[in-house]
Amino acid sequence: MSLHTHFIPYLIVFLLSFPRYYSLPGISEASGYDASAGQANPWYPSTIQGRNFGSSKMGRSLAAVKTFNVNDYGAKGDGSDATEAFNNAWKAACSSSQGSVLVVPKNKNYLLKPITFEGPCKSSIAVQIYGTLQASTDRSAYSKDLTRWLVFENVQNLAVEGGGTINGNGKIWWENSCKVNDDLSCKDAPTALTFYNCKNLVVKNLKIQNAQKMHVSFEKCVGVEVSGLTITAPADSPNTDGIHVTRTQNIQISSSVIGTGDDCISIVSGSQKVQATGITCGPGHGISIGSLGDGNSEAYVSDVTVNGATLTGTTNGVRIKTWQGGSGSASNIKFQNIEIHNVKNPIIIDQKYCDQDKPCKSQSRAVQVQNVWYQNIKGTSSSSEAIQIDCSEKFPCKGIVLQGIDLRVGGKAAKAECNNAKITEKGNVSPSCT
Repeated sequence: MSLHTHFIPYLIVFLLSFPRYYSLPGISEASGYDASAGQANPWYPSTIQGRNFGSSKMGRSLAAVKTFNVNDYGAKGDGSDATEAFNNAWKAACSSSQGSVLVVPKNKNYLLKPITFEGPCKSSIAVQIYGTLQASTDRSAYSKDLTRWLVFENVQNLAVEGGGTINGNGKIWWENSCKVNDDLSCKDAPTALTFYNCKNLVVKNLKIQNAQKMHVSFEKCVGVEVSGLTITAPADSPNTDGIHVTRTQNIQISSSVIGTGDDCISIVSGSQKVQATGITCGPGHGISIGSLGDGNSEAYVSDVTVNGATLTGTTNGVRIKTWQGGSGSASNIKFQNIEIHNVKNPIIIDQKYCDQDKPCKSQSRAVQVQNVWYQNIKGTSSSSEAIQIDCSEKFPCKGIVLQGIDLRVGGKAAKAECNNAKITEKGNVSPSCT
């Protein structure tokens, strides 16, 4: 072994010991896995900016990174069931005291039944998905848990990336949805990729498609960076949210393209310090906070910024939706620098949201919506009312600011319908609530 080859693994972990995000040039998807050598490209790490991903001690940084290839654990990559092989490869990688890389090779197709990649792990871990993961279409395989397919749970210092594809094969689930067929009883369906109780997490450069229900969910996570995702499903696929954020703090979502049958991004209760930038959305239901307060529940969302997004042909633009009877608050929210193209409801606050067959009864309690800033939102609406702010009489919306708004319908000024809200308009605002 040459000195250069021998030295590289040590250099990798040395770099990992610094709280800095390294993105090294010249490494393509194709070079990520050397089939002849059976090893990951030595420059695999995607570390977390501003956080310690990998060993925090210089003394430990001289341990070599270990690579775990799913093929070495029995996966064939020919479309046959690889669940057991993936499970065994994960257990080996997670139990390694050295920084580890779990490799899913390129140009391979792996069928997976529901599987949980569970921590805590002994060291930092990267999962490099270069190939394709296909969900089992046998619905009986999900009998233990109808809500999740691929799960990363209780893992710290985790990176999942690689440019590969995660395919939920959701058609069989959509066809059996009560939202598609009224004669069917409503049953749950799996989220394709769930991160639960993870800390210091990077998810980047993946194609996620045709989820059974939601595509990616971050639940009870802290310190998350999401970038370079391409998420797609048919416009009529039910409940196929692109990115779902719940009970998660400090999450950054950037440079992603999302087109599904539901919200491109949905942010629900318990989420704080959420940032989304460089988002391309459509088809779908737009970028939503909520729904909040369902079943008279208490819900809190705060410190959300959507800065830089393009929405095309969606049923909503930027939306806050709460049920009557709930409590709590949605506060300190900014929607800014957003392009709107043929969107039905570009700006909407709905404190009387009702997503059920029977009409929702009128209730006095409501989730308080306050301190919401809409700035530099421009483009075209497909409906005459481009701004709809419908707030509670008992809990009116407070601190709503409209600044630099220009929304038109067929070249003409659109309309605004604003009820029970304290609104301040700054600069040019069209349509106006006043």
